[in-house]
Parts: sequence; structure tokens; C-alpha cells
Amino acid sequence: MNPEAPTTRGLLRGLLPDLMLLAAGLALAGTAAAQEFVGIVHARHALTLTTSTPGLVAKVLVEPGRRVEAGATLIQLDDRLQATEEQRRRVIAQDDSELRATEQRLKIVEPLAEDARRLGSTPGALSREDAARTELDLVATRGRLAQLQAQKAREQLELAAAEQERAQRRVIAPVAGVVVKIDIDAGEWARPGEPLVQLVDASVLHLRVNLPAAVARTLREGQALNVGFEPTLGLPPQPGQVSFVSPAVDAASGLAEVRVRFANPGGRVPPGIKGLVKLGAR
Repeated sequence: MNPEAPTTRGLLRGLLPDLMLLAAGLALAGTAAAQEFVGIVHARHALTLTTSTPGLVAKVLVEPGRRVEAGATLIQLDDRLQATEEQRRRVIAQDDSELRATEQRLKIVEPLAEDARRLGSTPGALSREDAARTELDLVATRGRLAQLQAQKAREQLELAAAEQERAQRRVIAPVAGVVVKIDIDAGEWARPGEPLVQLVDASVLHLRVNLPAAVARTLREGQALNVGFEPTLGLPPQPGQVSFVSPAVDAASGLAEVRVRFANPGGRVPPGIKGLVKLGAR
């Protein structure tokens, strides 16, 4: 038997507690280490605008790179025919001369009919034919007034329809943003559904990242989370908040989508780049 064996076994027995502590420490450090998860930065709005009405482009009122406010007209189609129809409807709707004359007539006929009723109760004061004629005049005037009032209501609706039809000859910015592309020019024919203008609102961005289900479950909407970027871009991390945690997990990958929203004053961070978040495994 080797006389050194008991000494070696004793030495290992003495080191065993230290080795166990070291292994536990390494395991704890590995568990607590932050992990980086990479995703893509998206703009709050990235819109491709089109028209619902075919027509000839009369004016292109913006250029790529220009910032526009919500409601601004970007492209104007030829609307001369619609403008004429709108004006015609407005003139008709505003002509209330017959309505006002009928209202005045009713003010005259109503007391005459009331007098005829009183006289009709006195024998010989008024013939039945005259009394009936006065009553019929009152009924006809009231009916004509109701008819004219309904007609004016219809004319107002027709005017509103003409205004809406003319408004469809414009491509309007639904949100504030920057025009990044224009796919048509003045004199060209615009077709419904074809892309005309691309508009991006990058004042607020959100990072879409797919996380393991166990990690995604530790996050809550409104939770503060910093968003970092590739070092080569030279962009500082931006403070953000978790805005969405998908309740569904992709069956194939076991990942869940998480979105982190953050402000982008001055548009320093361009949409489409990679972003990352650091999360400690729990």
C-alpha cells in the first residue's frame, strides 16, 4: 500500500468544502449575469398613403425630408368638376326664399283660419264653402312648409356628400411625421390602392424583441427598461418602458414578443436599426 495515499485523501477531503463553495459561487454568478437580447427598432407610425379615388395629380405639395403636421394636404388631385358640383349644391342649399315665404304665409293663414272657425259657429256669418276653403289653405300651407323643411335637410346632406367627394381628391397626412418617399408626380394618373407617399413618425420608437417565455413573464407593462444600440452607431442608451408583453408564446421557438417604447427627440435614433436590452435571468 502506498503510504502517501491517506495523506492525499485527507488533503482532498480538506479542500472539498472550498471547492463546493467555489462551484456554488460560479453557478450564482452565471445565474445573476445579465443577458443581452437583440431586436429591431420600429417607428410609431410608418405609413404608406394612397387614394381611394382615381384621378389626375394636379399638385404634389411636399418633398422628401419635409416634416408635415397632421391634416396637411400632401397631394392634390384635379378636383375642378367636384368643386363646381360642391358650389352648385351650396347655392341650392342656401336658397331658402320659398321656405321663408311659406313661413310668412303660414303666419297670415293661421289667424284667418281661427277667425273663420269662430265665424262658422255663428249662423249666417260665413258660408261653409268659405270656411272650408280657409281651413284647406291652412292645411296646404302647413304641408308645404313641412315639405320644404325636409327638402332643405336633403339639400344639406347632398352638400355634405359633395364636400366629402371633393375631399377625397386630396391625400392628407393622418399623423404628423416626415415624408420619406413620393412615388408620383404632377400630371400622372393616380390609381386607388397604389402607394403614393410614405410617411414616418419617428418621434416615438419601440424596440420589438423576442424573449424566452420564462424571461418575458418577468416583465410588466410600464416597467422601466433601457434600450441600447450597436456601439458603432455612437448612440447613447435611451430610457424606455415596456409597452407590450405578448400573452402568446411561439410554439416553434418558445419566444414571446416584447415591445419597449422610448422617446426619440430630434430623431437621433433611426428606425430599422438593431437595439438591445439587458436582462438578468431569474
